[in-house]
Amino acid sequence: MSGSASSKPAAPNPNEKLVRVFDTEQESEAMVVRGLLESAGIDCDITALDAPQDILPGVGGTVILVREEDAARASQMIQDYRRPPSDNEMETAEYEAIPDPESEA
Repeated sequence: MSGSASSKPAAPNPNEKLVRVFDTEQESEAMVVRGLLESAGIDCDITALDAPQDILPGVGGTVILVREEDAARASQMIQDYRRPPSDNEMETAEYEAIPDPESEA
C-alpha cells in the first residue's frame, strides 16, 4: 500500500527558525488567524504568553509563529484580513422580491 505522506510536518519543527507574525490578547482571534493561515497551506504554531500580572502587567496573550520562509506571505494575509473593506468591495445584494401569492388575490 502506498501512502500519501507529506514531506512537511503538520506543525513547524521547534528546531526550525520560526517568526512571530501575529499576536493578540484574544485567543479566539488567534484561532481565526490560524484557520486563515492553515487554509492557505501555511503551517503555524500558537503559543500562549502568560506572565505574572503583578510583575509584568499587561503582558500576555497569544502569538502565532510560522516558518521563516512563510513569514512574508503569512504577514500579508494577516494584513489583508485586518484591513477594513473599501467602499468598492462592499456590495449590496441585489435580489428580486417574490410576490406573496395571497396578496395578489
